[in-house]
Amino acid sequence: MKSQIIYQDATKLAELIRTKEVSPVEVVEAHLERIDALNPSINAIVTVADDALKAAKAAEAAVLAGKELGPLHGVPFTAKDSIDTAGVLTQRGSPIFKGRLPDTDATTVARMKKAGGILLAKTNLPEFSYWIETDNLLSGRSKNPWNLDLTPGGSSGGDSAAIAAGMSPISLASDVAISVRGPAALTGVIGLKASHGRIPMTGVWPRVPRRFWHVGPMARTVRDIALAYSLLAGPDGADGFSSSPLELDAGVGATPNRPLRVGWLVDPGFFAPIDADVAATVQAAAEALKGAGVIVESARIPVLEQIDALDVLWKLQAMEAKPAFRKATAGHEDKIFKHVQGVFDTPDTSIGDFVQAEQQAETLRDGFAAYFQRYDALLCPVTPVAAHAHDAEAFVINGQSVSSLHVMHATAPFSVTGLPALSMRFGTSRDGLPVAVQLVSPWLAESTILHLASLLEVVSPVRDLHPNLSGM
Repeated sequence: MKSQIIYQDATKLAELIRTKEVSPVEVVEAHLERIDALNPSINAIVTVADDALKAAKAAEAAVLAGKELGPLHGVPFTAKDSIDTAGVLTQRGSPIFKGRLPDTDATTVARMKKAGGILLAKTNLPEFSYWIETDNLLSGRSKNPWNLDLTPGGSSGGDSAAIAAGMSPISLASDVAISVRGPAALTGVIGLKASHGRIPMTGVWPRVPRRFWHVGPMARTVRDIALAYSLLAGPDGADGFSSSPLELDAGVGATPNRPLRVGWLVDPGFFAPIDADVAATVQAAAEALKGAGVIVESARIPVLEQIDALDVLWKLQAMEAKPAFRKATAGHEDKIFKHVQGVFDTPDTSIGDFVQAEQQAETLRDGFAAYFQRYDALLCPVTPVAAHAHDAEAFVINGQSVSSLHVMHATAPFSVTGLPALSMRFGTSRDGLPVAVQLVSPWLAESTILHLASLLEVVSPVRDLHPNLSGM
């Protein structure tokens, strides 16, 4: 039975627990055994919650007593190690914070627990969540379950690797440029970055630049993402950016009373160069949506060709992150990993360039507002390539060499603008690796991309595919 549990989604596990077909203890034990078996090779999990089994026994007693159960009652979940968990280590991927034990849960963790979820473990990340791969001096490198020689991405690579490997059904992650959607794409799971402020960042670190940081769920099914979103969204009275009640949305899965109109974009344009497998997968998704009754057409977004959103983001966040990181690392300079050191080594942005970058960010928002006057959503790549080698400094795509930072070119625009964006697998590379597409909707219209994702999920050629881990 335990072998059948690890790849059930959270929604199904909750149903099985409610109907007493499986107990919370069995579910938690199955995932703990999976962690014991696979984590030494993958290194996605950095801390297992000591009281997970105790919480599972309490959840089982509640089921047997006929108590009212939450939508995730008895279901284990994981959380990125930058998200505070009361009584469970939260060390931010740095020896500087080794042994750090928060007193309170982050808002997102508290909301998952209120829904009946059981905190199972914390997941690996790059130091301070600031890189496109998952590696640090404290807990080391995470590996991609599809190929251990490849990265699961960053900064939420531990989350994505754990879910892909069946060590967790659902996880809480964070995103400032790529960190939910990129890792989800590279490991073949689903990740949602909701509208900025939709899900409170309270209890998540770093706090700067908070106008670009997002926290969001990762899972294996669209319905799990929709469920988590419905539980996590809404103001908490502490995060000043979190001010939009969920009721403003038409409802999870709801759509306008007319055919949806989707523009799709690959190449040429801002996202180029794009690997042929990625471009073909986006086009296949466009055709699939068309077959589902959606109006789909090739689109252009002029503002993306005029402004480099990644350059804008880097100029703004590096200047704001530096002071916070210097304060956090003061007196511990010998414990700084190379990627945070890279932030320190980045030349300061002049005040003129900083102001220009802020204005460019506003222009990007205007450009997307204009785009969404015509379209309900955008379909585009997530990453320009499938999973790549650890520590890659450059990619050669269609004969063109580009920096590894190019991996963020199709995700950064939606972090700068705060638009909701979802990553999901819809294809396979020539090397047998997951290839994903990205769905983007107007601000506060998460229901639109959740609906479109559910349409793609039904016809997905890669649905229910998992990495072969039998040799581990």
